[in-house]
Amino acid sequence: MEKRKPMNILRMKKMKQEGIPLTVITAYDYPSAKLAEEAGVDAILVGDSLGNVVLGYDSTLPVTLEDMIYHSRAVARAVTTTFVVADMPFMTYHGSVDTALSNIGRLMREGGCKAVKMEGGAEIAPVVEACVKAGVPVMGHLGLTPQSVNQIGGYLVQGKTPEQAEKLLADAKALEKAGAFAVVLELVTDETAAKITEELSIPTIGIGAGNRCDGQVLVFHDALQYSSGERPKKFVKTYANVGDQIRSGLSQYVEEVKARQFPAEENTFHGERETVGSLYGSSKE
Repeated sequence: MEKRKPMNILRMKKMKQEGIPLTVITAYDYPSAKLAEEAGVDAILVGDSLGNVVLGYDSTLPVTLEDMIYHSRAVARAVTTTFVVADMPFMTYHGSVDTALSNIGRLMREGGCKAVKMEGGAEIAPVVEACVKAGVPVMGHLGLTPQSVNQIGGYLVQGKTPEQAEKLLADAKALEKAGAFAVVLELVTDETAAKITEELSIPTIGIGAGNRCDGQVLVFHDALQYSSGERPKKFVKTYANVGDQIRSGLSQYVEEVKARQFPAEENTFHGERETVGSLYGSSKE
């Protein structure tokens, strides 16, 4: 088997030019990242969606820079060839450019990621440009931007109207001009996403944005149904249902412990006869 080469932003751009789709998965810990790399995923996004998925919040807004550093570091330790991108959390890249660069520097140094992702369009272009000039690869994020969910009125599909489509295209071009190496398009109509993909020289990564983007991203827990009580999402396909297997396995564990069937003899260690005698005394003949 040919040894896999490390993914980088130049290879991603070349893949777009050659029409080879990029595969991205969102993961938050060492074992998930390890499995993703072994499966051949091109890039892992350590998303601030970890707030909803693994930290129990009802949005991404409570996620802190320290949370992102912690989870990014765990993912980065797991991989050798997969490209790791980490989300900049809410309000850590707004305000002054200096403050944003300081926060981004921490995530890169302490989190071990190869790039950062930011939500927003033309309004964040100055920060994107400053990051790129400082040597930090930046991935953009347009369409449904969860950090702005309260402003855009909920988890709604974007790009339905001509005005929305035109703004998304303008924002995508602004990010490209600022130096972003790729743009995530989330919950964007197929037609608008296709037009943006056609107009940009950098890859587009879709999630709920049709199959004409240059790549796709899904959340690890969504693709594998590694959760409990989640509402099905139209744009997600279940590739395995490990949640049911986990529940079944743990239920069997509970039953066997209650019935004293586990640990069985094959799971048990025994001491030497002298040791047993010293613990309990010699048995009478």
